[in-house]
Amino acid sequence: MASGWANDGAVQEQIDSTVEDAIARARSQLPKGESLARCEECDAPIPEARRKAIPGVRLCVNCQAEHDKEQAAYAGYNRRGSKDSQLR
Repeated sequence: MASGWANDGAVQEQIDSTVEDAIARARSQLPKGESLARCEECDAPIPEARRKAIPGVRLCVNCQAEHDKEQAAYAGYNRRGSKDSQLR
């Protein structure tokens, strides 16, 4: 039961929207195209197993890890999963 100006189900709609946005963001960042043989950041060779496992890969493991750390700082959605935290 919602209170105030929110309609019934508003909290769940907000949570669903947050999850859908996160999924769309993650999908938009998937690599596309042909994998590179060398990292575009540091020019280190990218192992063939990595190129086969992740089609379109452009970074070596170390550079990808750094890139992921930087992206996590800008994650724009709530990871706590608590309904109460969605409203704050």
